[in-house]
Amino acid sequence: MTTATVAPFAPTPSKLVITGVSKSFQTNRGSVQALEEANLTVAEGEFVCLLGPSGCGKSTLLNLIAGFELPDTGTVTADGKAVRGPARERMMMFQESALFPWLDVLGNVMFALNLKPGLTAKDRAETAHYYLKLVGLEKFKDANIHELSGGMKQRVALARALAPNPRVLLMDEPFAALDAMTREQLYGDVQRIWQQRHVTILFVTHNVREAVSLGDRVILFSTHPGRVREEFRIELPRPRDINSVEVATHATQITRALKGHLKEGATAE
Repeated sequence: MTTATVAPFAPTPSKLVITGVSKSFQTNRGSVQALEEANLTVAEGEFVCLLGPSGCGKSTLLNLIAGFELPDTGTVTADGKAVRGPARERMMMFQESALFPWLDVLGNVMFALNLKPGLTAKDRAETAHYYLKLVGLEKFKDANIHELSGGMKQRVALARALAPNPRVLLMDEPFAALDAMTREQLYGDVQRIWQQRHVTILFVTHNVREAVSLGDRVILFSTHPGRVREEFRIELPRPRDINSVEVATHATQITRALKGHLKEGATAE
């Protein structure tokens, strides 16, 4: 029976390199250390899942990679260049679809293409149609956003994030609010699209089986403060079924490690 094994960092060439990154925030209760000395290397075209409980810093790390925030200390580099702010090469997909209700489905995807200079109106329309077809929504291009189910809205959000052809796709718990059946369908869609487009994906989740179903590697975070504690390489053929015995076996091992880190953190406090 195959089990998850702790693996070294991904091989070069490196798409993303996070070195000694720390980040704190000021709250009403004082300073909160969200990340401390985080180190991570992600290879070109790799699918990496960031896993851990709420408050462990995984979404903070995603925001730093996106360029929405800057680290207090350490460096975040993409393609060898320091990340100083947002860029169309790194697109974010959130838990909420954040679609524009005054635009139809096609209009939402075309809006993202304003980020790419030099495109004509025809270019934008053709590109938007391509990505709507990729996520299976070409027949709903004229639909209003309020007419869509939650899963369909997230498909539109995925098409919008992919349309500018980013080299890195950052996904912050994009399926957390969906029902189980819709999530399982989207797991298959994301794997298929990732294999077709060869985009580097960082996927934040607190769902262990979701992480195993999707990731080449699962990066385990611990809390107080957030640190990268352990990583697991998932060497299972695709597409993966979240209900399979193989996924469950890997998930059990990772859950055991996660509980161990949480217990260590509680003892330290």
